[in-house]
Amino acid sequence: MADNLNLTATRRTEFGKGAARRTRRAGLIPAVLYGHGTEPQHLALPSHETFLVVKDHANALITLDIEGTEQLALVKDVQRDPVRRTIEHLDLVVVRQGERVTVEVPVHVTGESFPGTIHQIELQTLRVTVPATRIPEVVPVPIDGLEDGALVRVADIPRPEDATIDDDPEEIVVVISVPRVSAEDLGEVPAEETAEA
Repeated sequence: MADNLNLTATRRTEFGKGAARRTRRAGLIPAVLYGHGTEPQHLALPSHETFLVVKDHANALITLDIEGTEQLALVKDVQRDPVRRTIEHLDLVVVRQGERVTVEVPVHVTGESFPGTIHQIELQTLRVTVPATRIPEVVPVPIDGLEDGALVRVADIPRPEDATIDDDPEEIVVVISVPRVSAEDLGEVPAEETAEA
């Protein structure tokens, strides 16, 4: 679980593309905070600190200091420049203490399958409902000793503490198999071709 992170935010009074560009030129990231029936708040966040929070933490839970008022918020969407990968805009959702949220959490395979086998991840993320203050960074999927043909389904995965996994219990998350190597992969020429030569 990620630690609660803190960012200082200022309210934006200008909106639109031109205003957003000016905000970014000033070393700030435009953001919108919404949820729980509140009016959306247009904010500016410090660029470097925000980049570090978003880079290291999926589903980052942030305590915003909005000009002296604290507000718990969850990073819901990050818009990046497709070339430079810089953050262009953030969508943040208001979170109340004790509230449960549904988020996408990355799958993380742990352990080693049976010697000579490999694993393939079929689902990269799982939809998890969990207290907002206890969002896991990953969902561990143990594969210790699993043999060729083994399937790990959503129903087989140990639940993160105080969480539910909302994906279909029958959906396959990880497949264990023995790598199949063809003659072509080995650089061998089929027998009929050598006979013709």
